[in-house]
Amino acid sequence: MAELIKNPSAPQVDPKVIARIRGIAIALLSDNLHRNRGSVGLRPYHKPAPMAGTAVTVRTRGGDNLAALRAYDFCRPGDVMVIDAGGDLTNAVFGGIMAFGGETMGLGGMVVDGAIRDVAEIAAREFPVYARGVNHRGPYKDGPGEINVPVTIGGMVVRPGDIIVGDQDGLLAFPPELAEATITAALAQHAKEEATIQAIRDGKWDRSFVDALEARCMN
Repeated sequence: MAELIKNPSAPQVDPKVIARIRGIAIALLSDNLHRNRGSVGLRPYHKPAPMAGTAVTVRTRGGDNLAALRAYDFCRPGDVMVIDAGGDLTNAVFGGIMAFGGETMGLGGMVVDGAIRDVAEIAAREFPVYARGVNHRGPYKDGPGEINVPVTIGGMVVRPGDIIVGDQDGLLAFPPELAEATITAALAQHAKEEATIQAIRDGKWDRSFVDALEARCMN
């Protein structure tokens, strides 16, 4: 059995900031973070419900959950456990019991770039669970593993203490210092989009901007 590398968790993001972000669509946040952040290939398996929290990260061998089991000791209520299992789908990293344990402890959600199992049980609850895929074969518990180190989830780097958010469109992570500016810009965009939707309802959708876009492409 390999020894685990265990680092302290990063400071937790202000719960008030997390609550504000949880109410904003991922697409709006992404648009205001240059559209170049976010994971690819992971999807939600829970009942539709938004996720937001401070990342507690785990790196593990594919199909092994020893480090993830220990990582519960590093999680606080509201944190999101983010597990980099290298995208391996050979064995599930966790299933219904670990998800229920996380929910009971007050975690904000669980994310794994790897496989899960017990998906019917997970799908019956709103506790956020994101994964790359499914496999009924259970996990090993041998290590190695690292806790609170930078990880990669579906091509997206997640650092300990990052804000990680999720909805039906996917996952997004960014440093806490970008939160206020991103929230402000996303809310302003939301207001603009609501105005556009109302204009469509009223039959007044102004699409003159397409002319400028087309002209730019032709030059």
